[in-house]
This record gives sequence, structure tokens and C-alpha cells, in this order.
Amino acid sequence: MKHFDSKKFRQHFPLVCGNPRLNTQVKGLSPLVYLDNGATTQKPACVIACYQYFYQNINANVHRASHSLSTKATIAFEQTRDTVRAFINAKSNKEIVWTKGTTESINLIASSLGKKILNVGDEIILAVSEHHANIVPWQLIAEQTRAVIKVLSLDATGKADLTEFDKLLNNKTKIVCCAHISNVLGKINPISEIIQKTKSVGAITIIDGAQSIAHFSVDVQTLDCDFYVFSAHKMYGPTGVGVLYGKEALLDVMPPYQAGGEMIKTVSLKEQTTFNSLPFKFEAGTPNIAGVIAFAEAVNFINQYNTIEITEYEQQLTQYCYQALSKIARVKFIVEKMPDIPVIAFTVKGHHNHDIATSLDSYGVAVRSGHHCAMPLMEYLNISGCLRVSMAPYNTFVEIDYFIKCLMKIIQQENDSSIEVVSNNVSIENGLTSTEIINQFSNIKSWDSRHREIMLLGKQLERLDKNLRNEQSLIIGCESLAWVIATKNAQGVFYFQSDSDAKIIRGLLVIVLAAFNGKTALQIKSFDINTYFESLGLMQHLSPSRGNGVLAIVDKIKKITRV
Repeated sequence: MKHFDSKKFRQHFPLVCGNPRLNTQVKGLSPLVYLDNGATTQKPACVIACYQYFYQNINANVHRASHSLSTKATIAFEQTRDTVRAFINAKSNKEIVWTKGTTESINLIASSLGKKILNVGDEIILAVSEHHANIVPWQLIAEQTRAVIKVLSLDATGKADLTEFDKLLNNKTKIVCCAHISNVLGKINPISEIIQKTKSVGAITIIDGAQSIAHFSVDVQTLDCDFYVFSAHKMYGPTGVGVLYGKEALLDVMPPYQAGGEMIKTVSLKEQTTFNSLPFKFEAGTPNIAGVIAFAEAVNFINQYNTIEITEYEQQLTQYCYQALSKIARVKFIVEKMPDIPVIAFTVKGHHNHDIATSLDSYGVAVRSGHHCAMPLMEYLNISGCLRVSMAPYNTFVEIDYFIKCLMKIIQQENDSSIEVVSNNVSIENGLTSTEIINQFSNIKSWDSRHREIMLLGKQLERLDKNLRNEQSLIIGCESLAWVIATKNAQGVFYFQSDSDAKIIRGLLVIVLAAFNGKTALQIKSFDINTYFESLGLMQHLSPSRGNGVLAIVDKIKKITRV
């Protein structure tokens, strides 16, 4: 086993090695500082090489042919199953089912087991902090079976509340679902206690390990959970590969989730079809063979290192970042106390989360903003969303310093009215035209300057009366809440008013409205919005979700002016 050295560890990641910050240039500006590891981790060179090697040397389907190439692929594929079995200490390879990810694993359990064991009035307990992937599948099954969902609250530190759990647990409880660690809060839930308490009423435990699997060793036999699910891509492996661990006795009685090739033993049009043995009856169709085989490399890569040493380094990163954030007056953590893994959620007073995240992106710092697929948790905490910084062992203290420096700079810039960017000083009160916007952006070369100009435009947008911000004016598909209303004069010319709770969206609204204000319905319909955006150098710099939000604004305007 290798001694963990953060600098040497970092060298294994092509996106990381050779630079105090990540090598990759973001939008031609600052090197990328990747602090979104809770969403997905970067991949070591051995995983990338293995993926490529499969397609170059042993590409063939598995289990289905007698030729040597298929045999090689099948052996490597099944060896990965054994590698993962050993990694989590499952009893048998039959208990390891390949899926596309944690989400599909939970859907498989909900559909196959849920339909089998749930009846009218039966209860499912879910923690309020669960990811949508561990909520929505159970809502669908509960609706179909007329089961009831009970919600487990949290204590002040953000962990599942055992006292409340005792109150919810009863003889009607059939399924308990809980994340090992919340993807937002970074707190380790009292899983062992929950599992043991659940056993007392004979209910099934399903543990979402998506956030925990990369941070410490997991022993499913010691936990004694019924199911444990996780994704390869959150532990340095490929995307599109997930693991469903289930106790063999439970998997054995569960019906197949999908039907097709590989999951059958015999098919007949005259007699009943019979299904394959475990785990194959849950693996219909051609799997992600290259991804599964490359996943073995990720597991072997992790197994090289002393996990205790990695955990200690992660704790140092967490404490360093948490303390640095706590010194910023406007930062507010969404729950009490430092998280257990390097996942830190917070808000910045007076600033929208998306504005902060977009501004950080202009400096090359990648963080997450929004509800993080945990909308019930946001509602429970009475916030609309938050920022999330999530670190991995290849991150450095230098990167944290850079992130903190950029965050403080952004907060200061927002409070400093003297800051100006290149502008032709056209008064927005008179309504900027598309030509004026194009001219205004033509002198701006870098994305960070463009971003700051958009933010400046957002400050100048006249806010919409709160009474006009309603369901009718709401723009569906925009990343942040946004609204637009239209008035039409006697000549059929439209004028628009709009608003958003995020400055970056308000700035984008100004840009979009400049294209459509003062035009008739026919002129709006014929206006080439894509060429307009291209001339501004806009869309290629926006995240897909924000780019889709801009297009949603356009669609809303065209809908309300449709002739």
C-alpha cells in the first residue's frame, strides 16, 4: 500500500498535474480550479487509458460469443464485478448488479421490490435531505401502490434525527431510504443505528452511498444494510456505470426490472419465458462494457492508497476551507458545524447564488450553485438554494486560497459602485437596441470582462413590481426565477418589462429585450436571435443550463407575441 502524498497523487490526473492550480484553461483565462467533485470527480490516467485500451484491443460483446475476443472482454468484465465485491465486502458476486448509476439503481429497487412488497397504507421513510433520485422513484411507486411516504427531519447539524426516526418507525414501515452522506450537507448520517432500528420492525434498508464511497471504506456486511448503491464517476471512474449491491436473498425474489437480451434463460412464444440467474436477470441488453472494465482501474487505483491518510488530508482541506469561509462576514453556512467530508454548503448574504457561481467561473473557479437536486431540503431550510464547494484529494490549499481570494473580490466588486467596465454609456432607461448591445460588446475581448458587463447591465434593469411576478409572467426553464410581461401599443409594437432574482439573469434579460423591444410580432418572429448571440460571443461561454435559460426567455417572448 502506497503512502499518500498529495503532490504525487495529483500527478495521476491529467487535468490537474503540473500546475499549482489545474492546467486546463477556462475560456482562455485563468487555470481551472475544480471544486465540484460532489458532482463528479476527475479521472486518473490509468482509468482513461484502460477505457481507450478496451476499444483498441478487446472490443467485443460480453457473455454472448464463443470467439476469443468476447472471452477476453467477458473475463475482464466479470473480474471487475469481483473487484467491486471485494471493495465493499459483499458476500457474493451475485450481489453486485451493474446499472447506469445511483439513480438507476434506486429506480430498479423501487420498481422491482417496491411493487412486490408495498400495499395500501404501508409506509416508506425518507430523510428530508435525500437527493431527488432517492425521492421521486418512491413517490411514483407510492402512488401506484397507495403506500405512504413519511419524512425524516434533521438535527441542527444536518444529520438524520434519530429521535424523530424512532417516532416514525412502526409496524407499517416497509422501506427506509437514507443517504450515507447528504450531497449538500456533507454530514455522515447515523446509518448503522438506522439500519439496526429498521430491522426491529422487519423493514428494508436502502442506503445511497453516492457521496460516501469515495471518502472512506464501506463494508456492507458490517453495515448489514439490505441495499447499498453508488456511482463509479464519483470515485474517479467513468460515467454511466453504477453499482447496486443487494442481499442475494432479496435480489433472488425480485422480478426483473427491464426485459431483453442477457437477462433471460429461455424465451418461447408458446411457453412462459424463464429468467437468467443473479445478477444477470437485472442486466438486460449490452452493458457499458468499457466503462465497467475501466471502473476496475479506478477501484484498484483507490486500493493503492492508505484510506486513513487520504481521509486525514481531506479533513485538513475541509477545515482549512471552512475556517477561511467563516472569516467572510457575508458567508452563512446552511447548517451548524463543519461537515464530515469536504463538501461545504453556504450562502452569501445580499448575493444570489448563481451570481456568485457565475462570477467565480469567470475567474476559473468551478463550484456548484442551486438546489443541488435537493429541493425538499432547500424548502426545509427555508432557502431557495445555496453554493456548494466540494473537494477531492487532488485539490490543494493553494486552490482554496485562490477560491477565497476570488470570492472576496467578487463580494467587494458588487459593493463597489466605482468599478466600471468597457461601455458606451448608452442609457438603459431609454432602451438599448440590439445594435447598441453588439457595439457595446465588440470592444470586450475576454469572458471575465463580458461577464462583468452583463452583471452591470443587470444592475440597471428596472425591477418588476412584485404583483407582476406571477405564474403568468414566469419564464419556465430559466435556471433562476425570472419573469417577463409585454405591452402592445396601437401600432402593434411590443415593449417588455422583466425581472429575475439573479443579477446575471437580469443582465441577460437586458440583452434579450434589446433584440425584441420596439418590434412588431412579425419582426420578433423573423429576428435572427442565434446570429445576434453569436455576434456577442455569448452562448459558448454560458453553462448549458444557463444557455437553455436564455433560450427559454426567447421562447417566452415569442409565445406571448405569437401571431
